[in-house]
Amino acid sequence: MSLKINYLDRNKGLSKNKAFFVNSDIKINQLKQEFDKANSDKILNFIKNNKNLKENKITSLSQDFDQKLIIIYLVKINGELESEKLGANFYDYIKKNDIKDIFIKEPLTKNINFESFIHGSKLKSYQFNLYKTKKNKSIVSFNVLKKQNSKNTKNLEAILNGVNFTKDLVSEPGNILHPDEYASRLLKLKKIGLKITVYDQKKLKKMGCNALLGVGQGSIRGSYLVTMEWKGAKSNSKPLAFVGKGVCFDTGGISLKPAKFMEDMTYDMAGSAVVAGLMKNFALRKANINAVGVVGLVENMPGGNAQRPGDIVKSYSGKTIEVLNTDAEGRLVLADALTFTEKKFKPKFIVDLATLTGAIIVALGSEHAGLFSNDDVLSDQLQKSGNKVDEKVWRLPLSKNYDKLMDSKNADMQNINYVGGASSITAAQFLQRFILNKTPWAHLDIAGMAFSKYGGALNSGGATGYGVRLLNKLVEDHYE
Repeated sequence: MSLKINYLDRNKGLSKNKAFFVNSDIKINQLKQEFDKANSDKILNFIKNNKNLKENKITSLSQDFDQKLIIIYLVKINGELESEKLGANFYDYIKKNDIKDIFIKEPLTKNINFESFIHGSKLKSYQFNLYKTKKNKSIVSFNVLKKQNSKNTKNLEAILNGVNFTKDLVSEPGNILHPDEYASRLLKLKKIGLKITVYDQKKLKKMGCNALLGVGQGSIRGSYLVTMEWKGAKSNSKPLAFVGKGVCFDTGGISLKPAKFMEDMTYDMAGSAVVAGLMKNFALRKANINAVGVVGLVENMPGGNAQRPGDIVKSYSGKTIEVLNTDAEGRLVLADALTFTEKKFKPKFIVDLATLTGAIIVALGSEHAGLFSNDDVLSDQLQKSGNKVDEKVWRLPLSKNYDKLMDSKNADMQNINYVGGASSITAAQFLQRFILNKTPWAHLDIAGMAFSKYGGALNSGGATGYGVRLLNKLVEDHYE
């Protein structure tokens, strides 16, 4: 069921059904402004006598045979996040009860952010049904009594566009969104003011990005590095840099993955999709920053020309890597992307995102992304921003003591720790070696967060868009 929002200056009779915000302090005079005396008395008695109302928060009261009143009971609903979650719950309630249209008036009480309430409903209503021949064409209309011209509303729309763009990319099957198609879609972002540069295989080979190219050499598709630049600050200040892993499909290469659940590897490009969605959001809301997004796009396939276990490649940084396992490919893509980003753009900081290790799911499940960083200030900012939007991170250690697990006898380093243990940490330790100039850097391992089979508070299952709201909040709170 898709959601349509109609902003009105009055109820034009579009909806028989109404949603009404109440709390324990509601007075009969307030109700009489909206309803006749009989219904006002009925509603007030219902609120006073229903002891479970505080627990449910949302319930319905039939006024007659074809009209429903949805009561949204406010209990300590403070701040944007709680308002968003209540809005998401409201959408679920309307969908579950098959209500096709409803009139909603902005509440008089100030303990809810109404714009965030509507935003939460929109986030929750996302669906990806592009390839279904029989689509669910039912639409629920929220007829909202409120002006939508505020700057905050426009910012929320930009965030929604960015999140949904990320979800769309992650939801696409691997035969559709291969690296060639992905690079082509990113080029279309020029229309909204982003500067897009695509580095193809020929350019990457000349640059010496052999770690990235090695991952994709078994595929008939191309391999790319794509940069997305937004210049929204008046000054020529250093940009904020965001780097994403874009492995459009990951078979594991010659180190082939088990067949069971391999279909989920279409979302191994989620880190890059977050970066793309974030940059789209910046452009749409005209963020007052300079920012750059860099994504490495490859397909990891077995084949006659595929990279072999034991191969040694020379990265863009000049450091050599022994590839002991071709299924530890994301760190090879990021190795070149990180050094390239630092060298070319000289950013204020770098945050990279990747569905990098299964071990992070074992450690943190689907509640937190793994955070690794060389900078305490950036880490603290990410943690606080994540808590504000319910996209949480948990910091794990980095230490020189882990380096010995990634040192190779035949090259500068190896791409996997075969001793066992600390798999997510050693992967991050590997990445840190490609930050050459002590740029503040953070790595987010989002393997447990990018995709959900069951859905969450603000997403309906499938691609979650995790990371867009987190990084947008980071920028809003600390860099604009």
